[in-house]
Amino acid sequence: MTGQPILVTDRLLLRPFTLADASMVQRLAGEYAVASSALEIPYPYPDGVAEAWIATHRPGFERGVHAIYAVTCDGDLVGAAGLVEIDRDHRRAELGYWMGRPYWGRGYATEATRAVIEYGFSVLGLHRVYAMHFSRNRASGRVMEKCGMVHEAHLRGHVRKWGVVEDIDVCGVLHGEWRERCTGPAIRECRAG
Repeated sequence: MTGQPILVTDRLLLRPFTLADASMVQRLAGEYAVASSALEIPYPYPDGVAEAWIATHRPGFERGVHAIYAVTCDGDLVGAAGLVEIDRDHRRAELGYWMGRPYWGRGYATEATRAVIEYGFSVLGLHRVYAMHFSRNRASGRVMEKCGMVHEAHLRGHVRKWGVVEDIDVCGVLHGEWRERCTGPAIRECRAG
């Protein structure tokens, strides 16, 4: 498999993470408001966790199990977006993303996730992309809706975050639906990484 491509949107550049991003990942993802809205992000965010997470990206991409991107704007890291569970047999993948709190409300999550969904359908040949969010995180649900995803399920008491049982909502979009709902290009350019 060739290297992970770089995705360019109107305002963002999505590129593979490097170890140089680790301190910013720790700062942005480790903020309480961000960590509390994502199942796998710890709080407080321990030293070394970002480096360990980033170290899994290239081998995971090479094995075809995920494609995780650093979301950047004008060279600054603003968050992460990617396909975190690629299942080639069933041609589906789970979408995951987070944005640093200083960058909320600017449409970056929607723009980045649209690019990742387009990459999944156009480059990876997926049939389905789905995502899950805490039911209490309505902003994440709105991002999914803006990306053409439809609400598919409400799973009561499905996960535990910091010892608290949480409800989860599941959203998804199929390739044909994406083509019908997507207005304008989600990716301006997809170039070799």
